[in-house]
Amino acid sequence: MQIRIIQVGKDKDTWLSEAIQEYRKRLRPFCRLDILQIPDVSIKQTGNRNLIIMKESLAIMNKIETDDFCVLLDEKGEQKTSLEFSSFLTKLSDRKRIVFVIAGVYGSSTELKDKANCCLSLSKMTFTHRMSRLILIEQIYRAMMIAHGRSYHIE
Repeated sequence: MQIRIIQVGKDKDTWLSEAIQEYRKRLRPFCRLDILQIPDVSIKQTGNRNLIIMKESLAIMNKIETDDFCVLLDEKGEQKTSLEFSSFLTKLSDRKRIVFVIAGVYGSSTELKDKANCCLSLSKMTFTHRMSRLILIEQIYRAMMIAHGRSYHIE
């Protein structure tokens, strides 16, 4: 299985980057995971939130290939339990690549939402975009452990 995470902005915190790298290492036997960082657009550069959303969304859409299955993380997206998420990934395992998108701080454009195959919410709570990256990668790892019958997930 090949998974890509497209995220807007950099991992600015060393501790967070180290945690993400740890889960990437743990995932190696189960899937190929790459992370693509899209530069964020500064409000100082544009002065306009809608323009930021459009520019960042366009940059993201340019990195999504036709055969990709695109999952946009969005606060209004569908919520899944860890077991449901594992089943979801397992059903998609025959796809060329699964692409998870974490848009910028102002969200994503309607065009990006339309391009996504589905929208997924990590929680009803709000997380920073940087924390969302770690939570997503941990949930991908948890899904792989569930799918492979490993004892990481406790019911």
